[in-house]
Amino acid sequence: MQQDTGPRTGWKVVEATLDDIRLAFEAGDISCRELVQTYLDRIEALDRGGPAINSIISVNPKAIEDADELEAARAASGPKGPLHGVPVILKDQIDVAGMATTMGSVLFKDYFPDRDAFVVERLREAGAIILAKATLGEMGGGDTHGSLFGSTRNPYALARTVGGSSGGTAAAITANLGLVGIGQEGFASIRRPSAWNSIVGMRPTAGLVSRGGVYSGWPGVQGVLGPMTRTVTDAAALLDVIAGYDPEDPLTAMGVGRLGETFVSRLDAGALAGARIGVMRESMGFGSEPDTEDFAQVSAVFDRAVAELEEAGAVLVDPITIPDVRELLAKRAGGPYTKPAWDAYFERSARPPYASREEMLASPDFPLVRNKRMASIGPWDVTAHHEDLMAREKLMFNLLKTMADHELDAIVHKSVEHQPTLIEEATAPGFVGMRGATHLNTFTTYVPAMSVPAGFTADSLPVGMTFLGRPYCDGAIIGFAYSYEQATRHRRPPDLGL
Repeated sequence: MQQDTGPRTGWKVVEATLDDIRLAFEAGDISCRELVQTYLDRIEALDRGGPAINSIISVNPKAIEDADELEAARAASGPKGPLHGVPVILKDQIDVAGMATTMGSVLFKDYFPDRDAFVVERLREAGAIILAKATLGEMGGGDTHGSLFGSTRNPYALARTVGGSSGGTAAAITANLGLVGIGQEGFASIRRPSAWNSIVGMRPTAGLVSRGGVYSGWPGVQGVLGPMTRTVTDAAALLDVIAGYDPEDPLTAMGVGRLGETFVSRLDAGALAGARIGVMRESMGFGSEPDTEDFAQVSAVFDRAVAELEEAGAVLVDPITIPDVRELLAKRAGGPYTKPAWDAYFERSARPPYASREEMLASPDFPLVRNKRMASIGPWDVTAHHEDLMAREKLMFNLLKTMADHELDAIVHKSVEHQPTLIEEATAPGFVGMRGATHLNTFTTYVPAMSVPAGFTADSLPVGMTFLGRPYCDGAIIGFAYSYEQATRHRRPPDLGL
């Protein structure tokens, strides 16, 4: 089996960045085919065999062919775009023509959409190669367990969960099974697995990235696609490619005119110098248990991270309090979007797997589904939805007023308030896998948030810190996250023996 070096030099793929790949291509140290094959070999060795991380549902059967075409194009006319030859891993609720969109469920194991999602079109135009599709919380919610694949294992501690629902993407990127990845966050589905896998994960402001061709999109507004990478630089470059207006997703009309300069241009190692950063210490995680040793271990890492912010030149306002934050978050409820979102997603396909959600629920495979809550959301509660909307609006004003009163440029908080859960605990009755997930940004919807590696607990488990900002201030958040990353360099890959 080919190891993690190119065939002509000692160039290594482990922890490679977009810039590393570009320079290696330009120098002739590695070809597109060789890069793709190296990642495919790692998937075989680490995901299928060895530690059996179990983060990949399917590999693109045309990945090598696509690589050869891109190699020929480079020779003829130069790079196709900024992601030329870059192997990308996608959460398996994003459509890729020629590959199944399974959503991790036996219900959709044979569903092959006939069109690419909008973000996939953008990726291909930029020269990227769709390498594989990753495991996820079944039907796009919860922890990374599904009736089609079982459970995904955390590369840092194989008995523990990777988080969710974009857990497979996080595990694959941290294990260097692909160069960059894309997940979707509607609760804490990008940042929680990113924190628990020591990678960078961003949920941009709603309206910057289209959900066209992605399950559980429009007319819902809280679920947003975002980059999952090993560095902030790569996240910014990936976001530059996938952001943009898509008529198929009206939410992206909110982002028109707001992009301005590139996200890469906001990368500034000195961005924290003089920045006013509010430190949120009040527990607000889902099902958090502040009196436990597990919670205390994460708090100790966060305390060190806050000190590092000050060392980097930030002016701290510590602590800050957002009025009624826990009470308002507790009002979160489902909306009337399940059926119309289902219709909007499957109506773009000439061969939908089911004629209706009701037909899916009647499928003989339905008893096998592990995440029946996501598959069969009950009737819409009008009263609960009204309270949700009122609480969301009040929380947004409370958040922005807090930032204005303290003249804050950003807020930081723990990405997750607990360590990764043991798989046996997350899959047994009680289902504690979501414990500690923070979802302030997704409840307020139009708030960008980026999780950055902040270090490791005494148990050697990863912790992330989230930078959160005002609506459509994504560039500023990227700048602060990059400044912290460059000052600390907490990211380290798991020891997988390859």
